[in-house]
Formats: sequence, C-alpha cells, structure tokens
Amino acid sequence: MAGVVPAALTIGEIARRLGVAVHRVEYLVRTRNLKPAARAGNIRLFSETDVTYIAGEIRRIDADRGGPL
Repeated sequence: MAGVVPAALTIGEIARRLGVAVHRVEYLVRTRNLKPAARAGNIRLFSETDVTYIAGEIRRIDADRGGPL
C-alpha cells in the first residue's frame, strides 16, 4: 500500500485559495526566496506549510499598508 501523498499546490491554486491576485503570490515566492516542495515539469508545487507562510505574509503586508489592496 502506498503512503499518503501530501497536497501540492500551484501558485494559481494558492492565489485562488487565499483570494488574492496571482502576482501577489508570485511576488512573495520571488522575494522571500521560497523553494517549491516539488516540480511537475515547469510547474512549481508548494506545500501546505508554504501556503500558511504566504497567507501570513499577505496579512502582514496588508496590515502594514492599512488593509487589503
């Protein structure tokens, strides 16, 4: 029996889940030097831990700017 495969999300899926524009997620991946948990060809896949981190960074940025853009 195979083990449980952890969820892996693309940048677009992360953006949809968090309700933000894709470019905001891309910005955080690039500027925070986040490495994908896996790759499927050229597609970068991120873990739930990465999603939690990205969500926290978006909240922090929004709070610093006085609210969501």
